[in-house]
Amino acid sequence: MDTETLRLFVLAADKLNISAAGRELGLAPSVASAWMAKLEKSVGADLLHRSTRQVSLSIEGADFLPYARDIIEREDAARAALGQGKKHVSGTLRFTAPSTFAQLYIAPILPDFMAQHRDLTLDLHLSDKQVNLIEGSFDLALRNATLEDSSLRGRKLADDTRILCASPDYLKKHGYPETPDDLNDHQIIAFGNTDENQLIGEDGTKHLFAPRQADCRLIIDDGHSHKCATLAGAGIAANSLWSVHQELVSGTLVRVLPEYRLAEETVLWLIYPQSNVLSAKVRVFMDFLLDRIGRHAPWASQ
Repeated sequence: MDTETLRLFVLAADKLNISAAGRELGLAPSVASAWMAKLEKSVGADLLHRSTRQVSLSIEGADFLPYARDIIEREDAARAALGQGKKHVSGTLRFTAPSTFAQLYIAPILPDFMAQHRDLTLDLHLSDKQVNLIEGSFDLALRNATLEDSSLRGRKLADDTRILCASPDYLKKHGYPETPDDLNDHQIIAFGNTDENQLIGEDGTKHLFAPRQADCRLIIDDGHSHKCATLAGAGIAANSLWSVHQELVSGTLVRVLPEYRLAEETVLWLIYPQSNVLSAKVRVFMDFLLDRIGRHAPWASQ
């Protein structure tokens, strides 16, 4: 069997129409029917049930379909790796990302991507809570954490520097901390289940940063709400630079202890299951995000 015949079968299974699948591949209806008959003879099973009114997938066809899709995706991925990938991609791409980052940087550029790939559907699941890629059947995910799972592969999108900041009103009311020890006398906003961290000074000195052990009466597990509370003057918070850089520029937030940085070195990763082939649809979306965000991260200069 050849991959073009498999491609015809996959399209026919999706459309439940052999002639329509053939037209998409530039085949006459009689040629498409002959190709399908030849494939079924090759595998020794009826993959599609035909009647005068409709086409349906047989039990054997349903079992065979995932393998046919996998072979096609592998061929497309191999061609893409050699720079021969199809400019035209179709299907559905399931993508998950932190909602705060997606609102700021991904949603505004989606119209451009959709205009470039009119036959590709994006199924986006946006939440600051991490989901399991494999169990959720996601093709791609954005994670702002260390990449430790050996079952995943990834491409670095950008650095994720984390800093301390607060609103001018809060600092005017409670004073500016001059040393890490001064944080013990301030209201701290913790993110989710934040554990102990360290602040590293420009001279390399290290200081414990433990929000739960300080005056922390506000714990938030949503990134946007976390920033809103900081803007409202609820306290000093550790935020990703990408999340607050516009507010730092406008002056609605002020960096606290600017000569210190949080020791946790996290990175924004585009990741996908290791067992999956890097299909054409995943590759074009990754390349788009790397070009529009990774190479021109607006927060990188701060």
